[in-house]
Amino acid sequence: MGKLEIVKEVWEFLRTRKKWWLTPIILILLLLSLLIVFTSGSAVAPFIYTLF
Repeated sequence: MGKLEIVKEVWEFLRTRKKWWLTPIILILLLLSLLIVFTSGSAVAPFIYTLF
């Protein structure tokens, strides 16, 4: 199962079950995870990790 298929399944779940309130939660989790991943090797990392 590829990564794109997982995104498709989540989209189908949200669309068929009318769980639109989950969309902002998923987006914020994705943005936070991308922030942690991209700043892990930089000088900003200590400041990011103090937020959590």
